[in-house]
Amino acid sequence: MNTGKVDVLLGLQWGDEGKGKVVDVLTPEYDVVARFQGGPNAGHTLEFEGEKYVLRSIPSGIFQGGKVNVIGNGVVLAPDLFMGEAKDLEKSGHELQSRLHISSKAHLIMPTHRILDRALETAKGKNKVGTTGKGIGPTYTDKISRNGLRVGDILHDFDRKYATHKERHMKMLESMGWTDFEGFEETEKVWMEGIDYLRSFKIVDSEHEINKLLKAGKSILCEGAQGTMLDVDFGSYPFVTSSNTICAGACTGLGIGPNRVGKVYGIMKAYCTRVGAGPFPTELFDETGKQIRDLGHEYGAVTGRERRCGWVDLVQLRYSIMVNGVTELIMMKSDVLDTFETIKACTEYELPDGTRTTDFPYNIDCVKPIYKELKGWQTDMTQFTEEQQFPQEFKDYVSFLEAELETPISIISIGPDRNQTIVRDK
Repeated sequence: MNTGKVDVLLGLQWGDEGKGKVVDVLTPEYDVVARFQGGPNAGHTLEFEGEKYVLRSIPSGIFQGGKVNVIGNGVVLAPDLFMGEAKDLEKSGHELQSRLHISSKAHLIMPTHRILDRALETAKGKNKVGTTGKGIGPTYTDKISRNGLRVGDILHDFDRKYATHKERHMKMLESMGWTDFEGFEETEKVWMEGIDYLRSFKIVDSEHEINKLLKAGKSILCEGAQGTMLDVDFGSYPFVTSSNTICAGACTGLGIGPNRVGKVYGIMKAYCTRVGAGPFPTELFDETGKQIRDLGHEYGAVTGRERRCGWVDLVQLRYSIMVNGVTELIMMKSDVLDTFETIKACTEYELPDGTRTTDFPYNIDCVKPIYKELKGWQTDMTQFTEEQQFPQEFKDYVSFLEAELETPISIISIGPDRNQTIVRDK
């Protein structure tokens, strides 16, 4: 925790690293948790006290009483999905209205954005990106082209603004020859109910709020969505999301200066996964990949899609650590590898011309991973409560990763529950 600073927590791989659980574990140390980018395409799963929750837009600090939670300007928000998510939390006894603040500058995902998402993806044919169809891309496109509808607009002449934006989208769909509007009227009706529900929350200029909280000495944890390799600039473009998922996104997504950033927590899995299309150098197509998927329950929290699985990629992780300025690593799902006799880690890539590199190249479509093999620990670690209980082979794996990545691993997760978290001795 850094008083007067913001600490940033983000994923270092292709998303699904387990950020939600870590935010929940770290939140007791912070006064404020702020989400800085992404939309309801990313689900953060948390498990504790026998319950399982999936958060899509609401910051993962909402379960810790008395904390301020902020949805920042870099987020895109779907009012209907937000309403459903918030009401489910309220039903389970988590009061939101006084603790959740929403940036007036966050952009709204309209019902027509979702139709545009489907239409644009369909038009790509075999070159599909693998979008979740939640309207994220078209919403960010409107934002960048200065045609967006924002949360603050729901307080000023909203009906006219909405009708204007909807008409523009409908003309775009007409020009594409799109005719599938099944269920649109019902979706739009619930969406409008979501707009009314949004008005019951505290809508703030989050950049002022965040900086005033910092000036007052409050500690803030910034929560990212997706992962570094889905960053629109530094990820495996074009198979990326539409926002900056890296540490710099916390500055633009919340309105804070770079000199305000303190610790940068980088979350990684002990192996690697990817959802949707796009290159994935260490992907396993054999029984081992299937075994990792089944043991790790690697299915999308929002979409239910199978995740592609592979060994940990240290070339990719070094790159992510560099562009984010990571100060501490947090390793998730170590227990998934508990039964393996041999563990592999990609230490460099072989390029098409036969040369090898440890730098992450512009094109990773044709690289061949070069692996180092390590002895597995073949021990059930899920009930361990302290670092001293780890088997030597697992300690060796952790030491190997720290040496290769030149960054300390400060927290190790050995299961999905809040309690299955080992904070290592400093």
